[in-house]
Amino acid sequence: MNDTALVQDGRDRGGAVEVRAGDLRLALRADLGGSIAGLWHRGTPILRSTEPGNLGSARQSACYPLVPYSNRLAYQRFHWLGNDYTTTTNFDDNPHSVHGVGWLRAWEVVAHREAEAVLRYSHRPDAHWPFAFEAQQSFTLTPDALVVTLAVTNAAEIAQPVGLGWHPYFPKRDRSRLRITVSDRWDSDETQLPVRRVAQASIDGEVSSLRLDNCFDGWHGSASISDEVLALQLSSNLTHLVVYTPADKAYYCVEPVSHVSDAIHGADPAALGLRTLQPGETFVASMTLGVTAL
Repeated sequence: MNDTALVQDGRDRGGAVEVRAGDLRLALRADLGGSIAGLWHRGTPILRSTEPGNLGSARQSACYPLVPYSNRLAYQRFHWLGNDYTTTTNFDDNPHSVHGVGWLRAWEVVAHREAEAVLRYSHRPDAHWPFAFEAQQSFTLTPDALVVTLAVTNAAEIAQPVGLGWHPYFPKRDRSRLRITVSDRWDSDETQLPVRRVAQASIDGEVSSLRLDNCFDGWHGSASISDEVLALQLSSNLTHLVVYTPADKAYYCVEPVSHVSDAIHGADPAALGLRTLQPGETFVASMTLGVTAL
């Protein structure tokens, strides 16, 4: 079957696309925020996984893209290059806008091969984000890894602020453990806006004993994730990491991101990781999840 037929087949199934390599299977839902529905090794979920036909929203997915910003944008407004802009409610009754717009929109399947898929989203200014951009996600499976890239190009006529990342959910199992080298932690107020940076020892412990919902600095792009069945190595070219380990959920999150939450309201947004993209400029993020069965 040629690539064109494969792409059309993905669209006919509501944006569901699957790719395989060795013992790995990846299922995507382009129409639900360009999200990953599931990633499995011989049927064992690597990420929190749902068969693509049963997935109802990006928020229930295994992973979704964060574009054009990660985490909170405070009180749905910001000042940029001399002008005031607003966003809008997009996450229940949260007072802030959350995780950008990419996860809210349908993406187009533009390529689909046995072990690779490419999705695209074209944004036009609206109530959620005032600047045009083009985003493309590429997913490639090898027999022992998932490689994802996210490229965003400023399609506006002026420079715009851009941040990128992903929001993967990992299933909490017996002896789920994190080993991550970081240097600083951002503590937040009751609405999850960062308020102070404090020194942080490297994270090394079982997920069940961790109580984290923070963005971390001093991350050098590598995180070890393991449990009784799988050893995972997450790596990224991004400079910050969000770790969320809720005690009352069957999952936890390890999220590579380019900037601190609400960086646009910081005294120096660039120092907090926020990029300024000139018209036509592209920012490329990457994430690799290596998989070893135990």
